[in-house]
Amino acid sequence: MPKTLQSLAIAALLAAIPAASADVLILDRLEAAQVEMPQRGTSMDRVEARFGAPLSVSGPVGEPPITRWEYADFVVVFEYRHVVHSLEKPARPPRPAS
Repeated sequence: MPKTLQSLAIAALLAAIPAASADVLILDRLEAAQVEMPQRGTSMDRVEARFGAPLSVSGPVGEPPITRWEYADFVVVFEYRHVVHSLEKPARPPRPAS
């Protein structure tokens, strides 16, 4: 009986090792892909000082006024003059050769 329990314990450990390794690889890949973006609550002036002028500006629209600044890798959404969201743009797939 002890050999059966020992075999089951070893099998369980071996089954768990590949799953743990895969999780670490996925997390490493996600961390490497993240783009630096403004944090919630940052003022428009500080965003522009840190990241430069946006490529385009939409708004303000509505009440409260919502403004959207678009940068090459991310979009920043402001309510009044402070960041409420920063969103990373999805990576574009490479264009096929002509």
